[in-house]
Amino acid sequence: MREECTDEELMLAYGRGDAHAFDALYTRHRGTLYRFLLRHCRGERASADELFQETWSRVIVARERYRPEAKFTTWLLQIAHNLAIDLMRRHRPQAGSEETELVLRQLDAPETERPDRVLSEFEQRRRLQRALEDLPDEQRTAFVLRMENGLGLEEIAEVTGAGQETVKSRLRYAFAKIRARFAE
Repeated sequence: MREECTDEELMLAYGRGDAHAFDALYTRHRGTLYRFLLRHCRGERASADELFQETWSRVIVARERYRPEAKFTTWLLQIAHNLAIDLMRRHRPQAGSEETELVLRQLDAPETERPDRVLSEFEQRRRLQRALEDLPDEQRTAFVLRMENGLGLEEIAEVTGAGQETVKSRLRYAFAKIRARFAE
């Protein structure tokens, strides 16, 4: 039955005391949330881990006050984004590492692939990771929310607290910079 429920229904059930509903939400969104935070923290796993735990803690605390005014994923990523911004204000994150690229590759890669294809995809991911690291924080966040989390302009605007036109502009600049980086 849990698989049939929407995220919003699960969160409302959790707010009424159904702990199994939280388990279902956590299982559905842990990978997406962690990848988002890892990208946001430029591969610094300790910061991503800290933000991951704090995001879920905030979900737990807010369970009784939750109102499905937006999609659950938008709400969840908005919490994560705000926490990441707070962390960045306290101290600048370090650049991404080779270890991060390997972790991201392992999260997404199918079990059986040809070695030459894995190497090619690894190089493409490495180039993308470097291009993302070079983007200003606002552009990188918009790009990741769009491409990795599949959010639309309105949802990205909601998560980041920016206007839709600002989000469009950030995405346009991010795509242009990444295309230029791959053209090199």
